[in-house]
Amino acid sequence: MRHSLNSARPARTRRQQLSPISKPRVTARALKVCAFLMAAGTVGFLLAAESSTTPPAKKATAPPVKTATAAKPASAAAKSAAPSQAAFDKAVKPLFESTCSMCHSSGLASGNLNMEQYGTVASLSTDRDEWDKIVRRLQAGEMPPAAIPRTDEMKAQIATAVSFAQEEFKRLDALEKPDPGRVTARRLNRSEYSNTIRDLLAVDFRADKSFPTDDSGEGFDNIGDILTVSPLLMDKYISAARTIAARAIGANPLPPKPVEMEYSTRLKTIRRVDASDVEATHRVDFDAEYDIRIGLPGQRAADAKPVSLGFWMDGKLLNTITAQTKPSGLTYFNPYSEEHMRLYLPEGDHVFRLGFINDDFVKTLADKDLYNDKVNKFISSVFFVGPYPSKVEKESRKKILICDPATGPACVDKIISTLARRAYRRPVTKTEVAALTRFTTMAKAEGRTPEQGIQLAIQAMLVSPHFLFHIEHDSNPTDPNTAHKLSDMELANRLSYFLWSSMPDEELQALGEAGKLSQPAVLDAQVKRMLTDKKASAMAENFAGQWLEIRNLDNIKPDPGKFPAWNPELRDAFKTETRMFFDNMLRENRPIGEFLNARYTYLNEFLAKYYGINDVKGPDFRRVDLKTEERGGILSQGSVLAVSSYPSRTSVVIRGKYILQNILGTPPPPPPPDVPPLDESTVGTAMSLRQQMEKHRANAVCASCHSRMDPLGFGLENYDAVGKWRTTDGKFPVDSSGVLPSGKSFSTPLQMREILTGMQADFARCLTEKMLVYALGRGLKPYDKHTVSDIDTKLAASGYGFQTLVSEVVHSLPFLERRGEDVTSETIAKPKQVAAK
Repeated sequence: MRHSLNSARPARTRRQQLSPISKPRVTARALKVCAFLMAAGTVGFLLAAESSTTPPAKKATAPPVKTATAAKPASAAAKSAAPSQAAFDKAVKPLFESTCSMCHSSGLASGNLNMEQYGTVASLSTDRDEWDKIVRRLQAGEMPPAAIPRTDEMKAQIATAVSFAQEEFKRLDALEKPDPGRVTARRLNRSEYSNTIRDLLAVDFRADKSFPTDDSGEGFDNIGDILTVSPLLMDKYISAARTIAARAIGANPLPPKPVEMEYSTRLKTIRRVDASDVEATHRVDFDAEYDIRIGLPGQRAADAKPVSLGFWMDGKLLNTITAQTKPSGLTYFNPYSEEHMRLYLPEGDHVFRLGFINDDFVKTLADKDLYNDKVNKFISSVFFVGPYPSKVEKESRKKILICDPATGPACVDKIISTLARRAYRRPVTKTEVAALTRFTTMAKAEGRTPEQGIQLAIQAMLVSPHFLFHIEHDSNPTDPNTAHKLSDMELANRLSYFLWSSMPDEELQALGEAGKLSQPAVLDAQVKRMLTDKKASAMAENFAGQWLEIRNLDNIKPDPGKFPAWNPELRDAFKTETRMFFDNMLRENRPIGEFLNARYTYLNEFLAKYYGINDVKGPDFRRVDLKTEERGGILSQGSVLAVSSYPSRTSVVIRGKYILQNILGTPPPPPPPDVPPLDESTVGTAMSLRQQMEKHRANAVCASCHSRMDPLGFGLENYDAVGKWRTTDGKFPVDSSGVLPSGKSFSTPLQMREILTGMQADFARCLTEKMLVYALGRGLKPYDKHTVSDIDTKLAASGYGFQTLVSEVVHSLPFLERRGEDVTSETIAKPKQVAAK
């Protein structure tokens, strides 16, 4: 791992001249030892920062912030005096001189790290980021390298140096002026838009099908700095507003005649998922009822039992009926029958699936008889006929038309003011309501009905910045020195979009408007209530989906020749397992260590068989206790294993980097541009993947990072690129053993998971940082370190309960407050690395 300090620097910086640590003499023995360790891949990964050819610039610190929060008593750490240089020399100098300086000095800066840069007590504050990384690696046992024998004296030196640094960090943090930072006004992302439309108007609108992909920063797509609004997106907003308003009111007439659309194996417009299920993608043009006819060729024996026939839309079961499988008496050259359903379907592009549920008969058939119409009955076609007017009033009309608009302007004003308050997620003024009611006046002048006038007003609301953006107000928007609490209504919005990815419900909004939400007891009660609501599943979809990268399952395309088991059903099963696992962790307040090695997961019969787990019957997912060492925690779930592989094979590098980045919070730097690729043609044939990687690591520069990534990746090699357990890779046996830089070794995936579980503090810090980024909608800054440390301390004291993490994020300073913008530095345009998800 390379460091931001490079040995190519001016001969002596002022800091080096002041260093009380004597410059070590680099002996021939030291050179040989370091050369050996570098070749072995155990040196050069001390700090996880990008390499540079100059010393790090002194970081600009945020100006002191005056916070509106009541002043707190100074802590003992804040009252203590700064340590002296002599104390630093006594605590840190022995470790530096006896161990670190042998490889990390101006004469031999292994891994581009010269420890002479950190020889003063002042460096603990001026180079805090680098010291944080040094301490973390010393604590983790990654440094000194495992190849250097650890005597009792060395262990004592490490403990003393780490303790000294941590105490100084606490003192410095206590002196730091509270700074909540600020969040850029950001628009709703696609998920938030869809959910808000659902909760505001009871309309199912798929923004992911209609809007361009949201940009992603800091690992998430809700970051204000990168959620721009392009002309194309604005056009999409206008078009969507027109469509959504029409669907919500339902004032537009349906076509006079129904239309029939066929999907069948004959036309090759339907896809067989398996012997019992078929799938088709169909565009529903109107919110209406439709007749659905299912064609069932074939027949079974005269005493055959009926089956349950299910109809799913976008993965949700809408209806089931009983279908007979014995001879029907109807033949069209071959046995054939039809089943019918009449269902209300929402407008939009949907994936429909039809299938027999719990059909044990098909499991008794040979492959050659699955589609033999003399032996079996199966699904071959589906017809959609419609639209027809619904006999049941739409939920959206019930939600919007709280009185009869035909009774006059008073009712129209009531409808519009109620909608605007909810759409803008705050109280609205009479002027704002009057501006919207003008649309109903315009509609009346054009001979339209009051409902159509309300439809126009809804269109206007949906393109308003007050709907499209999260807007928070600063009393002093250009003053970065004064912080203030969010209003209770702004807090309600932050909380709702954090936990639900949607607008506040009526209870939360009422508390915000009444100014009661910020009361700690009320806020706690609302967090608990919201986590029990079904809308909290948005945390699994959006936070976990991006933290664990599960959203990428929709984009990966494993090689069908090498992995024929991969299909939409397996992909959906992977998603469901991880989503339900995360949801359980959150709702039951499970300790976060279970993410790493839980002895249970969520399976149905299909996925259980894929994993080689018996005694799980039926299509429904349920909690299953694991009795095998092969599975446990998220790292053994097919979703994680599939998104961390290549289409044609596994990747120890990608999987190792995945663990470092998403589990331990220590991502490696980007690889150098001239790294040669592996010879794919020899993997699993001429040599094993481990042999290939060992050859790759022969380069000392590569070894510095790969010594951290590769062992973790090899710990998952028993799982192929689509998550199936294996013991061989090609003609070579799988070797999943590894030795971490700390010297800890393992031989199986279970043993690696147990080691990672022992690193729970590192995992907790990583998870805290990611959840705080997601909750705030911005990246973390140096002044957020104290918040992260404070949350980590309380999380550990609670036994690492997952809901404790959520609660502490909600009660944190940056979640409850904000400040003005530093127009002299923060607003200067800077390059941004933006990755489209």
